[in-house]
Amino acid sequence: MTNHNEAAAVRPLTLVWVSRHLMAGERIVRTEVLHGGFTAEMRRLTIGTPDGGTRDLVLRTFVDVEHAEDWLNRESGALTLLAGTDVSAPGLVAVDPTAAHCEYPSLLMTHLTGRTVLDDEGLKTRVSLLARQLVAIHALRPAERLREYVALTTADTVVVPKGADAAVWASAIDVIRRPAPPYEGRFLHRDFQPGNVLFDVPPARSAGARITGVVDWAAASWGPADLDVAHCSTNLALLHGPAWGLRFAEAYEEAGGVLATAASERLYWQVRDGLACSEEVRQVARPWREAGRAELTTRAVEERLDAYVTALMDALG
Repeated sequence: MTNHNEAAAVRPLTLVWVSRHLMAGERIVRTEVLHGGFTAEMRRLTIGTPDGGTRDLVLRTFVDVEHAEDWLNRESGALTLLAGTDVSAPGLVAVDPTAAHCEYPSLLMTHLTGRTVLDDEGLKTRVSLLARQLVAIHALRPAERLREYVALTTADTVVVPKGADAAVWASAIDVIRRPAPPYEGRFLHRDFQPGNVLFDVPPARSAGARITGVVDWAAASWGPADLDVAHCSTNLALLHGPAWGLRFAEAYEEAGGVLATAASERLYWQVRDGLACSEEVRQVARPWREAGRAELTTRAVEERLDAYVTALMDALG
């Protein structure tokens, strides 16, 4: 087996486990580290087939991650539910949520073609595609309901960015002190954002872009469509500027999605997600820089988050 470097090498017990889930005559011929996430190690495994061809699998490993068992059970359950639906997601090959066989909790899945696209060029087209894809996810009606969503942010855990208008942020924090509005439950991805969507983008970029799949279903849950829309909105605001965060909810409705009727209820979910992001700006910004967006320093992302939260509060006013 060859690999780019030591980091790409699969650990010995995990290697045995993966090999057990290959077809007769197959073997791993190459491994490559995939970048982008901050919770799990990701590797692409190129599998040599008996006829001389290759196919790719993806190995997801949680090293010393709290709740790894829960994450992997959720993801494997979601991938099982998604099989055979109109939503393109990786196929589940095997899962070891308790590290009974591997060194660390691991999941093996099929590899999807396409790549994440985080630059500004062609964004208008991609926003429409993202909105349509999210409407399709929310339209799924699984035979068994997923667990209810979890929102960990509280009024006391929000981190107000340096230099932000204290009064604006105090008003935003007051929004999430209120009880969550009633909602109609939907199948949620719960981390739907450009970093988890793969695109096939033609060289011309002007037309023909399409989504090839959606990855990272470890937080899949049941909850309000508004929450998924708010999460993608926040990410778009930080990646591309506040105006794009505000635009996404409109794009979602144009694609046939249904959001909360009352403006105050929509604001609750939008603000809740924006404030949640305040606690992990550093973690969010790092993979974006690694993907080529060098200008997205922690400080730059904080400033965009402040501008976005201010724009949300202004829209209410």
